[in-house]
Amino acid sequence: MKRLLLVRHAKSSWDYPGLTDFERPLNKRGNRDAPFMGKLLKKMNVIPDLIISSPATRAITTARYFADNMDYPLEKINTNERLYDANPSDIIEVISEIDASVNILMIVSHNPGLTETADQLSGEVIDNIVTSAIFNIDFDTDSWKTINRKNARIGFYEYPKKHL
Repeated sequence: MKRLLLVRHAKSSWDYPGLTDFERPLNKRGNRDAPFMGKLLKKMNVIPDLIISSPATRAITTARYFADNMDYPLEKINTNERLYDANPSDIIEVISEIDASVNILMIVSHNPGLTETADQLSGEVIDNIVTSAIFNIDFDTDSWKTINRKNARIGFYEYPKKHL
């Protein structure tokens, strides 16, 4: 079995008009929610074998908050430029390249591509993966190359407002 955790970056700030979209930091709510969600995953005993994040500031900061609160080594977080402004094909391509030894994979990325990827892989219509949310899909396969909606089962969908 392979477990995929699709994480949308935490709420970002629009307070710095001089920054590019790529450079936008998290806002106060994002800085609160991302650590909380990392703690929640640790409490659920769902710790990824690998975290891959978009390199955008708001995404990598979210990934670091999650990792820090799950006791996942920060230096083991990978970034992949294809996850910034990604469509489902980009995200699925990144996932398909993962070694079979990884059983739990966390992808930290952006909408609309993240929600569209969840729709495509799960076979369901997910309205919107909200900021700091974790959408879990489990796949009955031994390889990331063979994940698809036929071997997919939605696991859980956790988001801050459900708990805070």
